[in-house]
Amino acid sequence: MTLLSRALLATAGLLTPLVPTPLMPTPLMPTTPASTAPASLNTGCVSSVPYVSGRGGYDTYRIPATVTTATGTVLAFAEGRHDGVGDSGDIDVVLRRSLDGGCTWGPLTVVAAGRGDTRGNPAPVVDPRTGRIVLVTSYNSGAATEARITRGEVPPEHGRRVFVQTSRDDGRHFTAPRDITAQVKRPDWRWYATGPGHAVALTHGPHSPRGGTPSRLVVPADHSAAPPEGSSDTGREAKYYGGHAIYSDDGGRNWRIGFVDDSYDGYANSNESSAAQLPDGRLYVSARDQKGTSAGNRLDTRSSDGGETLDRPYGAQHTLDDVPNVQGSVLQLGGIGAPLLFSGPSVATARTSMAIWRSADGGATFTKALTLSRRRAAYSDLVPLGGGRVGILYETGATGPYETIEFRRIGVTEVG
Repeated sequence: MTLLSRALLATAGLLTPLVPTPLMPTPLMPTTPASTAPASLNTGCVSSVPYVSGRGGYDTYRIPATVTTATGTVLAFAEGRHDGVGDSGDIDVVLRRSLDGGCTWGPLTVVAAGRGDTRGNPAPVVDPRTGRIVLVTSYNSGAATEARITRGEVPPEHGRRVFVQTSRDDGRHFTAPRDITAQVKRPDWRWYATGPGHAVALTHGPHSPRGGTPSRLVVPADHSAAPPEGSSDTGREAKYYGGHAIYSDDGGRNWRIGFVDDSYDGYANSNESSAAQLPDGRLYVSARDQKGTSAGNRLDTRSSDGGETLDRPYGAQHTLDDVPNVQGSVLQLGGIGAPLLFSGPSVATARTSMAIWRSADGGATFTKALTLSRRRAAYSDLVPLGGGRVGILYETGATGPYETIEFRRIGVTEVG
């Protein structure tokens, strides 16, 4: 470590220095040539691969999430899984930074270390007033699985908890994870997952920055609830899934529970969620239908009050019936008449063929705009890049969907 590096760490105060992983090459296997020119000038860069499973000290990388900071740096978060592809065990939240719009990447660093436990479901957002990065994640004991937690077999201290971290220096350092579970989790909730994927800062409407006040930060999330006492459903997992949102009006210091889908009817089971603010100020929310009996795998709804309540219950979005049971991402492009985008695999029965859909009517209907590849693919996250481009960070591989996490740069005209 250089003297300069030591000095920076010594002055970090409460900031927890990110831990570099030297085994990860930088840049890592760009799939097209990439220069060091700024992203706006680097027209030849199409895609890169920030994460390759089996490298950098991790068996598998999963659960991508990405944001562009106020300075234009692209942050690519993921779960670094030590023990295998499974969702439980020793899992860290890791990060790579790109200074050229996703063409090349800095070294892999650890944002939240599991140390034998599970930290994941990254949901980052940039506060538009301060430029500070706010990261919300989920946690549980490494010995606890989702099935055991959902069945109520895990004590609360080993079950799902929620943490927040912040960065004031463009993602170079983050504060230590701070537990906000008491603020955002109801006593009867068992499973809990933030996002995954980028969260939303409201930039227009009554909850946008005005007079120097912070923007409302909204994190879409999901949970499972305990069956009513004496219910014959005791021990069941599928019926009691629901979606909800949490929000902060002070830059991530304090949090509240917003809307809650608690129908628990087993028909439309809202689960992993993504959200975008529409041009009219409403919040559009897209969710995975987890083991529900309704036709189709995607659900959606809207909120007119900044995520506090829902305009209507979740309902099936049948123009996305080609999407399998998987997480997806939504992103509202800027500009007059700009479309709402959705990303996800495009074969209803398999996690394969990552695609992007567009909506010209605020999410009422979607039309497929672009298929990125016919390779296996799963989770994804969309991000604005500026300069007439958007990015997508997504899981993909030749024989399985979790071999790599790729970053693709796409012209807005290709999907708009």
